Amino acid sequence: MARTVLIIDDEAAIRQSLAGALVDEGYQVDSSDSGRRGLEFIRNSRPDLVILDIWMPEMDGIETLKAIKSEFSDLPVVMMSGHGTIETAVKATKLGAFDFIEKPLSLDRLLVVLQNAFVLHELARENKALRRQVHQQNAIVGEAASIQQLQALIRRVAPTTGSVLITGENGTGKELVAHAIHQLSPRHQKPFIAVNCAAIPEELIESELFGHERGAFTGATHLKRGKFDLANGGTLFLDEIADMSLKTQAKVLRILQEQKFERVGGQQTHEVDVRVVAATNKDLRAEIQRGTFREDLFYRLNVIPFHIPPLRERSGDIPLLADHFLREFAQAHSKPLRRLSAEARRVLEGYPWPGNVRELRNFIERVVILSSEDDGEGSISANELLMHFKNEVASPAMADLSSAAEPADESLAVEGVRKLRDARQEFEKDFILKVLKEQDWNISRTASVLGIERSHLHRKIKSFGIRVPDGH
Repeated sequence: MARTVLIIDDEAAIRQSLAGALVDEGYQVDSSDSGRRGLEFIRNSRPDLVILDIWMPEMDGIETLKAIKSEFSDLPVVMMSGHGTIETAVKATKLGAFDFIEKPLSLDRLLVVLQNAFVLHELARENKALRRQVHQQNAIVGEAASIQQLQALIRRVAPTTGSVLITGENGTGKELVAHAIHQLSPRHQKPFIAVNCAAIPEELIESELFGHERGAFTGATHLKRGKFDLANGGTLFLDEIADMSLKTQAKVLRILQEQKFERVGGQQTHEVDVRVVAATNKDLRAEIQRGTFREDLFYRLNVIPFHIPPLRERSGDIPLLADHFLREFAQAHSKPLRRLSAEARRVLEGYPWPGNVRELRNFIERVVILSSEDDGEGSISANELLMHFKNEVASPAMADLSSAAEPADESLAVEGVRKLRDARQEFEKDFILKVLKEQDWNISRTASVLGIERSHLHRKIKSFGIRVPDGH
């Protein structure tokens, strides 16, 4: 489809000659003899680009440019004048003009300017679309009181520079909170850099965070900028901070205190301005007691503490999250948008979601992708969800359904989920009680045997009503 260009100039000869040249180049051209009529045309027809003369009676080009940009900030405007000065060009550029060209016009230069304007305009449009998409994907969805409090705290904390420590189980959305803090902060135009400290080998973590000089170690064939350097002016998200060695923790502490660092193998000190947001699924106070985490770093990070509740503690938000993910993945995979039936919603609410929001998101994506064309835009039934749950590898409770008979109707399906949930909780309680007795009621050893955090075990003991004998 041909690009539409509007020429605004009070000289008819300029409008006609310029229009003829642009039409020959494949553009669709309209014209107007005054700023006011040009504005009216823009409001009615919205061209792709405007070529605007500076010197015109009544409403000159600068006034017209101001009016265009106040209503249509994304519309590219190329200014032209036969009496141009550097001062006028600078003023027009500051007001939002894409470029300024002098009369008599060079057609070759004008065509290059138009091509560049369209390319940059398209890039800006795509960038905005991507930002909207990222914002939707990073949205914190929920109406539970704990989530409302979390969102209020984010709004209060984001404009500040204080360090943040986010705690919560895996999959609860710690990185989403970090993203939200960054997006609402004065640093939102600067980089947001995320580092998973648990995923980087110990021998590489310092190089990853601080960078290295050429020749610092075998394989260091060139200078590498570290994450702190790349995040300069913005936000650095350190996920799984508890998996960092004590040596690296000491260097991170120095950066937090002094905003200075040296690259691995280097002597030069570099200054940075970085806001650090850290996260962990571990109890850092317990790690301090074990000697695996620095107490001074903990207090430096824990200026503003955030805790994200697990999904099972806000089950009322599960349908809201499911609807959000259904919309996201229907658009991403070009599938029709389907809704959850009332019984299907109860199935989702009845499942404990040990992987939290991440597990729910992955599950909903599977439901969307595996929906057949025959399903159309109808609602998603409880039976359909249960069929997908049979493939839930990370969820033993639901995997057991693979050997069960298909329920006769959705009410039976929901009842089956409830009974399965109760059975799972009863088994979990008995198993924890058994291990506690085997470990002589020692909480730390029991947590180690079960492969869970000590604080998590304490919550389990409390929720199941298990009585620990006095003295233990």
